[in-house]
Order: sequence, then C-alpha cells, then structure tokens
Amino acid sequence: MGGEPNVTYVTFNGLVELHKYRYLYFVSMLTVYILIICCNSTIVYLIWRHRNLHEPMYVFIAALLVNSVVFSTAMYPKLLVDFLLEKQTITYSACLFQFFLFYSVGGSEFFLLAAMAYDRYVSICKPLKYPTVMGRTTVGVLLGLAWFVPALQLAVSVILSSNRKLCKLTLNGIFCNNAIYSLHCVKSSIHSVIGVVCLVNMVLLPLLFILFTYTRILIISYCSSREVRQKAAQTCLPHLLVLISFSCLCSYDVVAARLGSDFPKTVRLVMTLQVILYHPLFNPIIYGVKMKEISKHLRKLFCPGKVSR
Repeated sequence: MGGEPNVTYVTFNGLVELHKYRYLYFVSMLTVYILIICCNSTIVYLIWRHRNLHEPMYVFIAALLVNSVVFSTAMYPKLLVDFLLEKQTITYSACLFQFFLFYSVGGSEFFLLAAMAYDRYVSICKPLKYPTVMGRTTVGVLLGLAWFVPALQLAVSVILSSNRKLCKLTLNGIFCNNAIYSLHCVKSSIHSVIGVVCLVNMVLLPLLFILFTYTRILIISYCSSREVRQKAAQTCLPHLLVLISFSCLCSYDVVAARLGSDFPKTVRLVMTLQVILYHPLFNPIIYGVKMKEISKHLRKLFCPGKVSR
C-alpha cells in the first residue's frame, strides 16, 4: 500500500459491521475513554493532594493508574479516528510504537503489582522495619525498575521488528499487538527467544514473587492477631483482585493474538475489547471502593456536605 519504500501501511480487519455500527462504536468508546481519564485522574489527584496518602502503597497505586491512562491513550484516539474512516490503516512504524506502549505498560503493571506485594509484605510481616526499608529511595528505585525494565526489553523487540520484511499488510485485530509477528515473511528464532525472555522477566517472575509474598503474608496473618488479619485483608484484597483481573485479560490477549484466526470475527473482537475496555476502568473502581483512605477522600470530594467519621 505504501507508495514509498520507507512508508508501509498496515490495515486493521477486526471491526464487525463498521458501516452499520460506526457511530455506536464511536460514542461508546469515547464515553469509556472519558470515564477512564476522569476516574484514574481523580484518584491520582487525591493521592497527590493529600499528605496522608503520600505513602508507598498509594504512590504505587497512583503509578498504576497513570499506566492505565497511558495505556488507554495509546489505544483509544486511534480507534476513535478509525471508527469514522472507511479504511482502518496505520503506518508500520506507528504500529510498532503502539505495540511498544501496549506491552511495556502491561509489563510495568506486573512490576508495580510486585512492588505493592513487597510493600504489603514489609508492612505486615516486618512493621518495625517498614519506615527504614520502604523509604523514598526504595520507592523511587522500584518505580524506575517498573517502568524502565519492560520498556528496555520491548525496545529490543521493536528495533528488531522494524527491519523485518513484511509479506502481509493486514492484521486481524483493531490495534497492534503480538499479531504483528504474523506480518513477517519469515519467523525469527531471535524473536521467539526475546519473546520468551520478556514473558519470563515481565510476567512469570513478578507473578512468582507476588505468590511468594502473599503466601508469607497469609501464613503470618493467620498466626497473628485479629487486627493484623483485618489489615492484611483490607490492603491486600484490592491488589489481588487487580492482579487476577489483569492476568485474565493478558491471557485473553495471548489467545486472541496466537489463535485469533481460529475464532469467528465477532468473538475475536469481543475478546480484544475486553483487554482495552475493562481493566483501565476496573483499577480506579477497585481502589476507590476498597481502599478506605481513598474512599474517604472521594466521599469528601463529591459529597462535601457529609462528614465522614
């Protein structure tokens, strides 16, 4: 499709009956995008605004919600434009950038959830050491690793993909994910190795660490007082819910990318939409409802006449 050798366009072929549901798609997705921006930004503002929320746990939550905004901004504007066009295309370089943001933010989320698990582990299992261990330097290092490590690993994959010859120019999806590898003329063993390394470093290792820390928290909480058990339940449950939700959606993405051609187009679209619709709204709702201090500040913000006890 590209007229110049250095400009290649990829066509998306994942929308169902766009000519019929064009404006329904547009209005629905615009509404969701606005809700995502407003909900996540509100909680991030509250964490920034109130000094009693300037604790490591809330800082990690704010980082997680910023990730949701970045993730959605990488997806939604392009989708909204595509709904209004007859043909949904993207340059290959822009496609690689979208791929980079999609997976680097996803990997960052697993790292942040691992950092939250470590924070809860120190807080509940070693409370006397908590102020020393979870100082500003530690929080800054964990945030830096959570954003830098996934970005670095994905950058290697993107650089290698940028030089690959393409034999297909159509993606069976609505945005650029792992399916971009199906565009390459020849499957690369290097890409396979990098993919496995990224999976291990960005998903499996954080998940194993989270499993270890929450197992330790569960054991110690079970043997401790009722107050410790309540604290563990109140602060760990939201993180576990977010982890389970995000892990399920990641498996959706893997299934949709790897086995997408075996699914009906409508099923593939529904699975893909789950990845970009559900989780960015789920995070602020869970943390806004389940985290006591955040919930209290939300009630003060939206119901200033009611005094919370």
